[in-house]
Amino acid sequence: MNKQLPDTGISGLYEVMLGTDNADYAKKYFADFGFKEVQKASISAETALKIYGVNSKLTAYRMQNGSIDSHGLLRILEWETPLGEGIGYAPVETIGSRIAVMMTHDIFRLYDIYKTAREDGKKPWLPTAPIADDLFGLNTGERDFFNRPILVRENAVYGEFFNHIFFQRYGYEIPGYGTIKNDTKLKTSEFTHHDFVINANSMKQIAYLNSVLGLHAEDEPKLDGDWLKGPKRVFQMEPGFSHWYQGFVSPNNICGKMKFFIPKGNKTNASEKQRVGEKGITLHSFYTNKLEYIHELAQKDKTIEATEILKNEFEEHTFIIRDTAGITWQIIEKIQAPKSTPKTELKFNLMGS
Repeated sequence: MNKQLPDTGISGLYEVMLGTDNADYAKKYFADFGFKEVQKASISAETALKIYGVNSKLTAYRMQNGSIDSHGLLRILEWETPLGEGIGYAPVETIGSRIAVMMTHDIFRLYDIYKTAREDGKKPWLPTAPIADDLFGLNTGERDFFNRPILVRENAVYGEFFNHIFFQRYGYEIPGYGTIKNDTKLKTSEFTHHDFVINANSMKQIAYLNSVLGLHAEDEPKLDGDWLKGPKRVFQMEPGFSHWYQGFVSPNNICGKMKFFIPKGNKTNASEKQRVGEKGITLHSFYTNKLEYIHELAQKDKTIEATEILKNEFEEHTFIIRDTAGITWQIIEKIQAPKSTPKTELKFNLMGS
């Protein structure tokens, strides 16, 4: 799928966008993960209709974790009149679901927090128990006290207004892939990558990620299932369940990666509740210094819809892409490079501990 990729200057995934009618709660919630407001803007219902197709006044808050401004940001979209409640608290791998992933230094603390919140019963949360695995084949020889296991431990937390995956590394680091400030209350990073459960029959429906956006497919689509302990636990797979998986990454940033899943078997399709203007994660963004070039490529691709180039609420030139798999992107023009320099080479540094 990666033949003759266009040089689009595309970023890693820049922002996850959360629709809500209560920005105060969302800002307070994400502050504990280290996100601080760096921009705020409001637009009228008439302007929001032109940009997003949503006839509602919008106040947007761009939230950044620490000094990382090249990827992994959050934009809170506070709609005065949301189109609906969104997918909300739903069975795992509901089609249309979105999950944002961040690194932590203390995954068991997070698990205990959400487990307690679930038992309290005031808000629906479903935390999965953390599970460890050698995802990258970094272990060699026999493991013992002195030749310690090199692992990543991860878990998911499915909620009413946001879905998380958290991961913690043991014995290695990847420069540029997850940065945690020491004063962050929950010891968490920016969003490192993002999961999409899509409404598609095959990954061919998202081939435009190569041909229009210039993203690299990490590999051919593969089948993951209940025989793999990580996916089984994180996606709460019952016996006999599996999904097709494929990852995409920007050639300009190892972080801001995207993972796409097509469930096999009987899963609820809630894609119609994933439209922009609903509550929950409904939109994601990239930035580029070649906006008009990407817009031309998008207009030529008959498998997607591209709006005209307009200014968004932050006065950035932008346009929207909608595809047939239920995904919506906002492509933003940024001429100046981010202050935090993205890494383009994936390196595993073993820490010997």
